[in-house]
Amino acid sequence: MSKDLENIFKKSQNEFDFEEPNIGHFERFEARLKSYTKSKKSIKGVKWYWLSAAASILLIFGFWLGNNKIQNNIELTDISPKMEETQNFYISAIQKEIEQIQKGRTPQNKKIIDDAFKQLDILEKNHQKLSIELKESNEDKRVIYAIITNFQMQIEVLQNLVEQLEEFKVFQKVSLEENEII
Repeated sequence: MSKDLENIFKKSQNEFDFEEPNIGHFERFEARLKSYTKSKKSIKGVKWYWLSAAASILLIFGFWLGNNKIQNNIELTDISPKMEETQNFYISAIQKEIEQIQKGRTPQNKKIIDDAFKQLDILEKNHQKLSIELKESNEDKRVIYAIITNFQMQIEVLQNLVEQLEEFKVFQKVSLEENEII
């Protein structure tokens, strides 16, 4: 390969352009470049200030809204140390399952994983609603039970997903072996 390149360069050595540009070319180019950038700054500068001001207002509004929403929620950890321990157990178990699933993600099983994660999103939204309801109900035991059941359902969805992924691996392996035989 390198010999081919050397031969190409040797054959076309006389065809390369070694000419210098006219005198003053670089100065003319810089002058045109400076005039172009000055005109762009004046046009886009006004838009940039408006955009940054609007983004700042949205950021402040979002921060305020987020803080307001957080204050409306109460978690199991706010009720008692035992409830905090229970919530931490479920959250760590869920995170462990999610990490295991993410490690095994492939383009072939992406659809299965995405579908399960959509179900998890629904359960997470339900959990947020239950947290608001927990505050409104003055820590009603039925709401606490519903939150714990929600955590259990999230773990169940993840465990079912792990089982489906294992079955999918076996199916792919059998399918590949059958194709090799044929």
